[in-house]
Amino acid sequence: MSHSEYKLNFRPLGTPKGGVSSAVGPHGAGASPGDKKSKNKSMRGKKKSIFETYLSKEDVSQGLKRGTLIQGVLRINPKKFHEAFIPSPDGDRDIFIDGVVARNRALNGDLVVVKLLPEEQWKVFKPESSDKEAEAAYESDFPEELCGHHLPKQSSKGCNDSTDVIVEAQYDDSDSENGHSNSQNALADGVKKLSVCAHDKGKDDASAHVTKDESTPMSPDTRALSEKSLQRSAKVVYILEKKHSRAATGILKLLAEKNSDLFRKYALFSPSDHRVPRIYVPLKDCPQDFVTRPKDYSTTLFICRIVDWKEDSNFALGQLAKSLGQAGEIEPETEGILTEYGVDFSDFSSEVLECLPRSLPWTIPPEEVSKRRDLRKDCVFTIDPLTARDLDDALSCRPLADGTFQVGVHIADVSYFVPEGSQLDKVAAERATSVYLVQKVVPMLPRLLCEELCSLNPMTDKLTFSVVWTLTSEGKILEEWFGRTIIRSCTKLSYEHAQSMIERPAERIPEQELPPISPEHCIEEVHQAILNLHRIAKWLRQQRFTDGALRLDQLKLAFTLDHETGLPQGCHIYEYRDSNRLVEEFMLLANMAVAHRIHRAFPEQALLRRHPPPQTKMLGDLVEFCSQMGLAVDVSSAGALNKSLTRIFGADKYSRARKEVLTNMFSRPMQMALYFCSGVLQDPAQFRHYALNVPLYTHFTSPIRRFADVLVHRLLAAALGYRERLDAEPSALQKQADLCNDRRMASKRVQELSTGLFFAVLVKESGPLESEAMVMGVLNQAFDVLVLRFGVQKRIYCNVPPQLQALALRSYLFQKVGKKPELTLMWEPEDPEQEPVRQVVTIFSLVEVVLRAEATALKYSAVLKRPGQEGCLGLEDPDPDDAEPDNVEPDGTEPDDAEPNDAKPEA
Repeated sequence: MSHSEYKLNFRPLGTPKGGVSSAVGPHGAGASPGDKKSKNKSMRGKKKSIFETYLSKEDVSQGLKRGTLIQGVLRINPKKFHEAFIPSPDGDRDIFIDGVVARNRALNGDLVVVKLLPEEQWKVFKPESSDKEAEAAYESDFPEELCGHHLPKQSSKGCNDSTDVIVEAQYDDSDSENGHSNSQNALADGVKKLSVCAHDKGKDDASAHVTKDESTPMSPDTRALSEKSLQRSAKVVYILEKKHSRAATGILKLLAEKNSDLFRKYALFSPSDHRVPRIYVPLKDCPQDFVTRPKDYSTTLFICRIVDWKEDSNFALGQLAKSLGQAGEIEPETEGILTEYGVDFSDFSSEVLECLPRSLPWTIPPEEVSKRRDLRKDCVFTIDPLTARDLDDALSCRPLADGTFQVGVHIADVSYFVPEGSQLDKVAAERATSVYLVQKVVPMLPRLLCEELCSLNPMTDKLTFSVVWTLTSEGKILEEWFGRTIIRSCTKLSYEHAQSMIERPAERIPEQELPPISPEHCIEEVHQAILNLHRIAKWLRQQRFTDGALRLDQLKLAFTLDHETGLPQGCHIYEYRDSNRLVEEFMLLANMAVAHRIHRAFPEQALLRRHPPPQTKMLGDLVEFCSQMGLAVDVSSAGALNKSLTRIFGADKYSRARKEVLTNMFSRPMQMALYFCSGVLQDPAQFRHYALNVPLYTHFTSPIRRFADVLVHRLLAAALGYRERLDAEPSALQKQADLCNDRRMASKRVQELSTGLFFAVLVKESGPLESEAMVMGVLNQAFDVLVLRFGVQKRIYCNVPPQLQALALRSYLFQKVGKKPELTLMWEPEDPEQEPVRQVVTIFSLVEVVLRAEATALKYSAVLKRPGQEGCLGLEDPDPDDAEPDNVEPDGTEPDDAEPNDAKPEA
């Protein structure tokens, strides 16, 4: 049977087949597959342990109470998988965990307990160190309220009357909040002050001066030992919670040693994510012809789940779950991403679907109409991305006789359709969020609810939960009302429609340029409402920043997809405009109003959202770096930082590029925003939202896609007397809040990986792609750039073998000019009679780069164009396949992007 016909005996992930534990022992006597050094000695006795035995629960509990142990979420550096960190409880520099052994089988995202090592084993930092990675290897977690990218909602079936579909990169959660954008880029020598550990020094501090004719090492700019600083280092002694799914996508390979016992029983699974260990999988689970035709599977993507990881083995033991298809293709890769991050993309069960209304089309029962404020005659409308199908918020604005305005935010009443304690409720609580990929959505709720019953589609009666204010034209609140309502949206506007109305205030927009509007209202009425809302929103926004809010807008990609193939045809930076800001301001206003209302009613049960201040040490290092670059930045508060950055940014092309780099840099120290139950935190000061600079905040405006909002709707209903008080202890609400936090982070990462996948495929299909880029960080053998046309970040290496260079780089020299790191590149001239072309690379330099595809559709390189020439220097990322077999390999994962604004996710 050919491999193309082969089908695995699929088993549900996480459901080990009988006999796996017995299969752990290929050496007999129940031994597990061990590290390469002990394979041939396995019969001589018990193998030496590589990892320490975990402490007992009792010892861990006592250690945490005494403060001798510390717990935190493990973050593994995607670019240097041997480096890991957990946050320091005191907000100082993160605690460093050096190497796989010290990590003790914990995976990225796990909640771990660590024990500090003796001080003589702590990581050493030298201010002059040049070769470093970003200290906090964050997994993209940018505060939504910090950014303003409402990336369009989409559906895979949108725009059926056109050949192509414009789809934006999907990101949920975004009122402009939470905190670090995890770019994985080293900022500059003075920013992180990172250094390699003493035992790594010879490996990492390689010569920074390379020439073709001679090798002249550059003298390091060393300083006295007293100027060194230490970073606390630790080892993992216990895993409190395995938050990583233990699933990975990757490629199957035969083991290298053909004569070993292992070779006859196991294959080697090599994960695409190098933060996951390599995994032994039983050959009996592999395709039948894998051993005889391994090359036939060299590009086949599999999913594998870790089922065990013994103390005496470098590698984990796993079980193949599924064959996905060809690596580099969008759908197999997408399914792999979803599985790795534990996203439930299965069909909803019959038990869940039985909770939905049976008789369709469904109409609102008369008894429900009598319980609600009837707003069906009001001019209410939605503003969403053009292809959006789950419309969960609508707006209204009616001028009053005294010159004020009655402004309403109307949110789909999802809680009406999700009975508490039902199977539907349980599944929604477990999923916790919809996940927006570039090409599709994995919904939190069945599509009948998301797109029909709850979605505020035009010209149909809909159940809503509303916040209605009486506002002055300057946005001052005179009255506020909360309640259950019925609306009938008169039209479904896109952001483009609303923007057109804002930009043409005195014109009558032709009907053919707008969507259908119900006969009860006219274009002029809608147009005037948009203009009034825009005027009020500008005042609200101005006041927010006067009051000390912070905004860090980051570049986000939008894709044009081929309607037939689903492949990306092109991409562009999504433009965040006044229509986006209009919606954002009123969603923020509603969320803040609801937060105060539910906290006032239930001070111990309110589900709120807090945003801790940035990490002080990272922020301080960044301020020092800016000072070295001649930029004065005040970080005493969110508002002060916002004013400093606004003052620094100019309007010319160079200033705009520098703005993007600085925005990215200052996103790094930001922490993530978190859902929490007010009864769990004792200090109200911890309730604050740093980026918004407000005491209370929550999520109320997107219940179709976030379960936290459904809970908030229930709390608000109880506060208003519509229902009984929630029968839940603060601890139970906090547990649900934790799950919402975890699933939101996973969905964000999935969304980012989806965007990265589509961009990589675009580079392969349409590349090479040229763009101007700005240098973000300079190392001693490489530098990082932000590619301005696409908003992606790449590292460009100088220490590349000559055969990989399209044009030879004669030499490069790293040095410091004052405290500023600088790379001088000497290019071979095209004419041998000419002098070499000299190029100086410093932070904030503008350079020309070309993005080109590599062997797989998932990887692409940044290629530096030689100044004034058409040729390129082919600077490649390291190839993981050239690495050692024990998973000591470089990581190809690219810098993470930031998250868009949560007030209006575009999906």
